[in-house]
Amino acid sequence: MAHLEEVEGLVLFSRQHRERDRLVKIFTDRYGKLMFFVRGTKRPNGKLTTAIQPFTSGTYIADVRPEGLNFLRDAKDLSTPTSMYTDIFKNAYTTYLLGLADAAMEDRVPNNRLLQELILGIKEMDEGTDPEIILNIFEVQLLTQFGVAPELRGCRVCGRTDGVFDYSSKYAGLLCPEHFHLDPRRFHASPKAIHFLRLFSVVSMERIGKIAVKEDTKRELRKVIDQLYDELVGIRLKSKKFIDNMYKWENVLKKPEQPSE
Repeated sequence: MAHLEEVEGLVLFSRQHRERDRLVKIFTDRYGKLMFFVRGTKRPNGKLTTAIQPFTSGTYIADVRPEGLNFLRDAKDLSTPTSMYTDIFKNAYTTYLLGLADAAMEDRVPNNRLLQELILGIKEMDEGTDPEIILNIFEVQLLTQFGVAPELRGCRVCGRTDGVFDYSSKYAGLLCPEHFHLDPRRFHASPKAIHFLRLFSVVSMERIGKIAVKEDTKRELRKVIDQLYDELVGIRLKSKKFIDNMYKWENVLKKPEQPSE
């Protein structure tokens, strides 16, 4: 007889399995990432149809097995970020964020702190906080989850923690101006981009507030983070390629700002 239990979780993705069923990966509080088998999802008014939508979080009643597939039976207290399904930009950023988190985590390894941060980050996106900034914060903080930890607290040579810095691949961390000469091939990033890189490595979603970053700094920061991922992580998800292409035509889709009176 199945042993049912309640777990808090966030749907990472859902895909069709055979004609009427689905496989759903959920990041749970007690068991980490688990794959669930869900029967009969072709019915539009099925009990679990909403519960297994990507980006949805809530309490799931499930038969959790020691290995292999698990079985989802019911769900309650659901939170569905509705704007993610109508805003192509939010959808793209969130899809990539959850794909990145999925790639960074091992199955069945709990990380409740990361789970709660992801749920809160998605809530912030849904309520209007800049989705690109939230994604950047997670990108920086997930580097540790991938097993790489560049030194972003201060200069790798002298330990200085204030002032202007640049990132050095050679030293796997920051250099202050006094030691720039040690790596002529450092990133040559703008001081503002490095400032936000350092800030994003320690900021909590609970304290994100209204971080405002100018567009030119965002572009520079995006370049720096991409360089870090290319050098330290080495993965390129399809959802990231979509975002890269999206930058080329996002201004076409965005509504022009109304002139101020």
